[in-house]
Amino acid sequence: MSLIDKIPLLDDSALKNLLDNARRLETSGSVKQKADAAELLPALEAAVAARKAIKLEAAAEKRSANKKPAAPRAPRVTKAKAAVVAA
Repeated sequence: MSLIDKIPLLDDSALKNLLDNARRLETSGSVKQKADAAELLPALEAAVAARKAIKLEAAAEKRSANKKPAAPRAPRVTKAKAAVVAA
């Protein structure tokens, strides 16, 4: 099983760690490490973006589910109507 195949099985912290390491190796690794990192980076970045989108969607759904309906408001009474009612 290759590392790309293991990406969906990683938890969020391991995925972020692997992405950080791949980015580091892409700039400062050996020739082989740079090539391996270049191969992994698109898959890692796509996985991180997909997980982030899922989390944002879940948070938006949670906010909308917890949103309370506005309390009914009493009708506004103008001064003219208040004077008529008081008289």
